[in-house]
Amino acid sequence: MLLAIDVGNTNIVIGLYKNDDKLGSWRVRTNEDVTADELWVILKNLMYWQGLETNGINGLIISCVVPPLKGALEELSQNFLHVNPLFVGPGIKTGMPIRYDNPREVGADRIVNAVAAYEKLKRELIAVDFGTATTFDYINAAGEYEGGSIAPGVKIAAEALFHSASKLFRVELSAPPQVIAKDTASAIQSGIVFGYASLVDGILGRMFEELKTRPKVVATGGLAKVICAHTRFVDEVDDDLTMEGLRILYKRNMPARKRGIKD
Repeated sequence: MLLAIDVGNTNIVIGLYKNDDKLGSWRVRTNEDVTADELWVILKNLMYWQGLETNGINGLIISCVVPPLKGALEELSQNFLHVNPLFVGPGIKTGMPIRYDNPREVGADRIVNAVAAYEKLKRELIAVDFGTATTFDYINAAGEYEGGSIAPGVKIAAEALFHSASKLFRVELSAPPQVIAKDTASAIQSGIVFGYASLVDGILGRMFEELKTRPKVVATGGLAKVICAHTRFVDEVDDDLTMEGLRILYKRNMPARKRGIKD
């Protein structure tokens, strides 16, 4: 079985695959101080409650944008899972040319999403990821990563509002019945949800104008469904995009690397 781990600044998403079939997926909060022992306990418990065993894992791929966690992840893989981890980063075979001025600057999560989206659609596209940051990544019709845009994430913006405005309070991030709200909680929801939907459409619209084409737009991330229900330009939401990208990248790199300690 293949274990795929996507470490973001806010959440860690874990997926388990047998061949191309997903057996389970989980989302836990990112903690920079977590130890390998704690990661092992979390993983074992998550799998146990779905009737899965860790001793069947013989492959591991990790996308990590939180450098302090790399050591704990390496210890988890070597000491507990007994496999050699494949980290997404410079030197990995992606099958996708990177047309960035400095390809090393592109976050691992952005490349993973781009690979998965192009593999799925096989056409010019823009991948939007609602994570700690909201990222927009353009892949041309030839399957080349051209670049994109990065905006503050929805939760980051909401937390800044709550911290800086003493009379405002945290609300559920869902859409209110109308834009012109009649109470403070709904007014905050209106500004965050409809405001971010407009931000997404605004950036996508400018990209369309710059490209002089209308690429397909696929979105992913924790709040994708909430925000994209109110956008005009997002064509589909795929919750599994990042996990699928990791699975694809692992398969592309298997012939060129050792399979690991345990086969």
